[in-house]
Amino acid sequence: MFRAPLRSFATQARSSLKIGLIPADGIGKEVIPAARQAIVALGSDIPKPEFINLHAGWETFTRTGVALPHETVEILKSECDCALFGSVSSPSRKVTGYSSPIVQLRKELDLYANVRPVVSVAPNAGEQPAVDLIVVRENTECLYVKQEQQIDGPNGKEARATRLITERASRRIGQMAFELAAARARKHLTIIHKSNVLSITDGLFRETVRGVPALTGKYSDVTIAEQLVDSAVYRLFREPEVFDVMVAPNLYGDIISDAAAALVGSLGLIPSINAGDNFVMGEPVHGSAPDIEGKGIANPIASIRSAALMLRHLGYTKGADRLDVAVDQVIREGRYLTPDLKGTSTTQEVLDAVLGKL
Repeated sequence: MFRAPLRSFATQARSSLKIGLIPADGIGKEVIPAARQAIVALGSDIPKPEFINLHAGWETFTRTGVALPHETVEILKSECDCALFGSVSSPSRKVTGYSSPIVQLRKELDLYANVRPVVSVAPNAGEQPAVDLIVVRENTECLYVKQEQQIDGPNGKEARATRLITERASRRIGQMAFELAAARARKHLTIIHKSNVLSITDGLFRETVRGVPALTGKYSDVTIAEQLVDSAVYRLFREPEVFDVMVAPNLYGDIISDAAAALVGSLGLIPSINAGDNFVMGEPVHGSAPDIEGKGIANPIASIRSAALMLRHLGYTKGADRLDVAVDQVIREGRYLTPDLKGTSTTQEVLDAVLGKL
């Protein structure tokens, strides 16, 4: 699994590690508790974990009229060292007063980078995986600023959305992507865009990211490539080995990372972190999966791996490595796999198998 550190915070001498837990909706309420147990099992490899249970999501909205309570944000800012977020069941239709809590959280905490490693498990320990790439997704802009309007025009209803790309956001996501690429063996970065059509917005993103080495005086050893987003998806399925680190605006990064998950078997395997300069929040890439909610068969691996990413970002590499190695062993053995991986195991059975490897 992904081993290179991100822009790690300096590891402070902590007696405890305060972790906000936001299961939110659907299977988030099943996989976040599993990640919690995995963190506790690390023992002295990390500071003593203290968990703070917090609320957010569609179910919270239906109860209270607010999807992201102010209290949740304030506790994360004032009391927590990091957090884990489960999944959210945002409706596909417009609901007055509702806004996605995970999108809002990223903005409230300035978690401008969503980092999603996509790595297959090699048949034998120590072998090079067939797929080994990282999608670095800008987390605060693009169409996710959610500025939409609908009017009546000469052709009936007309809907428009504002797409925001700024130099500042593009520069800092570009710098994080270069940092990751520079830390990897291949030192290769692909900028994903569609500037042949969106020449102004994607053009700004492309030019700003390309300009990071000149601006910083660093990363001369990183090879820079470009790929149009549609052909990037095609190449992901045909020749994923050409990619190392991919950096993209918000929407493209969301789509590409979900597509890449198919290369390794399931969204239930793919972790991520939402990272800023002062906070990090782990988040499995999968959604709330209402079709399997409550059945006890949700795959906990993405959440456990997200916990490992979070710990590594905080500088606790020994504990993070233990989680990743344990998960890889369980997948490699193939005895305990949930139905998304064509197995018959339950969430608890997979968790117990991982805990048994720690």
